[in-house]
Amino acid sequence: MERKAYVEEKMKKDICSGTGKEHQDGFRVEKAHVRDLAILAELAVQMWEGHTLQELEEDFAETMQKPDACFFLAWAGALPVGFAQCQLRHDYVEGTDSTPVGYLEGIFVRKDFRHSGCAKALLEACEKWAGEMGCREFASDCEPGNTDSLGFHLSTGFAEANRIICFVKKIENLPS
Repeated sequence: MERKAYVEEKMKKDICSGTGKEHQDGFRVEKAHVRDLAILAELAVQMWEGHTLQELEEDFAETMQKPDACFFLAWAGALPVGFAQCQLRHDYVEGTDSTPVGYLEGIFVRKDFRHSGCAKALLEACEKWAGEMGCREFASDCEPGNTDSLGFHLSTGFAEANRIICFVKKIENLPS
């Protein structure tokens, strides 16, 4: 099925996994499926500009097959306006006391739909999913200079847990 036909078909349905209804501001949040990969990649490439559509689509296809990962799409009518990717992390997550921890891997909303509650609805869908997966805590991160992301996280109830500087070094003269 072509993407345009798929989007039109979705619009005929009155479903909303994640929030269960249309948001008061006129958008709805639904769990994404394999057939949504191109839409997810088109949104994600606007945030992760160092990647191609094909790379993101392939990565998302692999991630979507994992039972501990979930994607959500926000729609305004027939227009996809945002997405969120969440996963369970079983390793240590900075500032948490439990495992697994729900983790917001990425969230993006088109500029003209920001500050409308869309990102918050996507986050709530992720938190609900993580709770259903047995998580007691939900975490995320952002780059230190990303003030928009920092503001979003703080305004939606996240508390800053720590700031770290990461290092990497090549190992030279390895034995063959």
